[in-house]
Amino acid sequence: MRALLILIVVLAIGLVVGDRVAVVVTQNEIGRKIAGEYELTQQPRVAINGFPFLTQAVEGTYHDIGIRVGDWSGENITVHDLDITLTDVSAPLDDVLHDRTSNFVAAQAAAKALVPYDTVRGFASKEVESLSYAPEGLRVIGTFPVEGVQVPATVIVTVAPVTDGIRITPVSVQSAAGGPTLSLSMVQSMLTFVVPLRQLPLGAQLTAIEPGPDGLRVTAVAHSVRFSEVPATTGGE
Repeated sequence: MRALLILIVVLAIGLVVGDRVAVVVTQNEIGRKIAGEYELTQQPRVAINGFPFLTQAVEGTYHDIGIRVGDWSGENITVHDLDITLTDVSAPLDDVLHDRTSNFVAAQAAAKALVPYDTVRGFASKEVESLSYAPEGLRVIGTFPVEGVQVPATVIVTVAPVTDGIRITPVSVQSAAGGPTLSLSMVQSMLTFVVPLRQLPLGAQLTAIEPGPDGLRVTAVAHSVRFSEVPATTGGE
């Protein structure tokens, strides 16, 4: 009986070690393919979650795959801290063994990234001097022309995902004391603009934007992602 128990323990340890080795090899291979597909200068870190991995591989379904890309460039915009989570990925074992990644399908791809304020400012009008986070939202400081006079003002703007990217819209304005008054409609005509970040990798469309101390935290989602239909883009870290 003792010998049987020892054998069972040894086999269990062997299966666990084999499982971990297999998942590391697969994670590295996924990272290599993504780096090649998106022309990344550095291979992203991939984490296939769930245990045991080998059971998921045999079944051909991976419940949760995390991909940490870092910096990524697309549509003339560079974002930071790009993380992608693939959920319920169908990758039949035969396709994996024969390198047929185009047959892979993810039920959902959720991407999160940081858009720095310097990037946002690059698409604003010349009157904008700075953008920063404030408790009431995103604060814009600039100097605006009113009847030939340059008027310093602080403007609070909202951010929202739209078809063309991230829309910036003024919602309140406070002119400097002692100067001409700036109307909200006037500021809106000068300061409403769009940052043309239409999507993140894997075709993920913007769904939420949250201002933070270091930039805009954006979330994007895509459903039924077929790897054969993923458009090639460029990026770097």
